[in-house]
Amino acid sequence: MPPAASSTSPPPVIQANQHIYDDYFREEFTHTLDENLLQLLDRVWFRSELVGFEDFPQRNRPDRPLIFASNHSGMAFPWDAMVALSHLWRHLLKTRGSLRDLPRPLSAPMLSQTALMNPYLVKDFWKKNGCVDATTLNFETMMYYQDHNLMLYPEGVPGIGKGFNRKYQLQRLATSMVRLSLEHGTDIVPFYTINAEYLNPYAYSFEPINRLTKKIGIPFLPLTLMLVLVIIQPWAFYLAFPAKLTFVMGTRIRPSDLTTKTRDELTREDYLAMSEQIRLQMQAEMDVAVRNHGQKPYRWGELWQRIKENRRFFPFFLPFAWPAMFAEFERLYVIEGRRNFRMQLDRPGAWLRMVWRNPITLAYFVPVLGWIPLAIKGYRGNKLGQKP
Repeated sequence: MPPAASSTSPPPVIQANQHIYDDYFREEFTHTLDENLLQLLDRVWFRSELVGFEDFPQRNRPDRPLIFASNHSGMAFPWDAMVALSHLWRHLLKTRGSLRDLPRPLSAPMLSQTALMNPYLVKDFWKKNGCVDATTLNFETMMYYQDHNLMLYPEGVPGIGKGFNRKYQLQRLATSMVRLSLEHGTDIVPFYTINAEYLNPYAYSFEPINRLTKKIGIPFLPLTLMLVLVIIQPWAFYLAFPAKLTFVMGTRIRPSDLTTKTRDELTREDYLAMSEQIRLQMQAEMDVAVRNHGQKPYRWGELWQRIKENRRFFPFFLPFAWPAMFAEFERLYVIEGRRNFRMQLDRPGAWLRMVWRNPITLAYFVPVLGWIPLAIKGYRGNKLGQKP
């Protein structure tokens, strides 16, 4: 069994890269976004639930973050990750009064580097909410991070790009997760995202088409009847169906228990074998979670009840109103620099006023041609690596 890592200082290259902790991340941004937008969407549309998170996992090694790992939902915009993190944010504040153990995500660089993959073109959305590009150096650097745990989707982009015919089928897991867990002596905490496969159901993926879309910064193009709606109503690019998102805690994994070799003795084949062993364990637990929580992904009666209870916020819990809501948030927080504000979503005519103050929103409703101003706004001055 490999020995636990020692509490040495980070290597110089890691020390030089530790600026990634706070280059973009703004807790105030995330908190204000959650209070004004995400809480409403979660309460009415996604109705997320945490299962098994009552005893929140504690670090087995105090000076190293835990690695939270979950399955990807195929062919859908990553609303599941957004909802999971916002719910965990509120859960930790309520139960512990602290965000120290909140998982902070490592995400595919294409998410943050591509304008259209930031929700409704809100600049640096993912990074301001704490995401860090999932490069090898960044992953190793984040293993020395003290303020939060880590969260990743070890299937990577192939997990997002799997078609509906492969729903709930874990793709090959990144061996870097196993390697760094062993190197730093910290545990992997799996949890399972259930029903997110139905955020964009019956969508399929073909690699030749994906190779073309990657050239314009879109990692995959779901082939579905919804694609027609995306063309004639650009707001549908970010559309999510009202699946009830359920996050189920799995069994904690300690990769050092899976081998008798030291780290120096481990080969790539060994890491691949351990990664596959972990994948099989996660797959078995996820299958059980699907049987228990994934048989009625939409819960239409519950959705209707939530809509009635929150009718004063109409239409903001419906997807066609989200572009104006996100644009107004960006105008107030980013452009005007306001803080500690509350958007009056329940005021009569609020949505029309938001559209008036953010005319780019109209482009989301213009068939075909609406994509032109959205692309111009999204890619103008969009330089990779640019800091806020």
